[in-house]
Amino acid sequence: MEIAIHLTPELEEQLRKKAIHRGQDISVVASELLASVLEWETQDSEEAIKGIQQGLEDFDAGNFRSLNEFAEEQRRK
Repeated sequence: MEIAIHLTPELEEQLRKKAIHRGQDISVVASELLASVLEWETQDSEEAIKGIQQGLEDFDAGNFRSLNEFAEEQRRK
């Protein structure tokens, strides 16, 4: 699949330098970088959802502090 992406001159230069440094075609480097970012974004979202679920489970189980308790602990730190 071919997709046209318009880059700023600065970003294009960074991409070209990375491609030259790696000895790869610029389109290969761009594709690998995009794939890495998309994978990171997916993992980050999954971790956030797991954290929220854990927080809700803790709350349901009664494992939480009041706002005053939390604020006092933060003041002591």
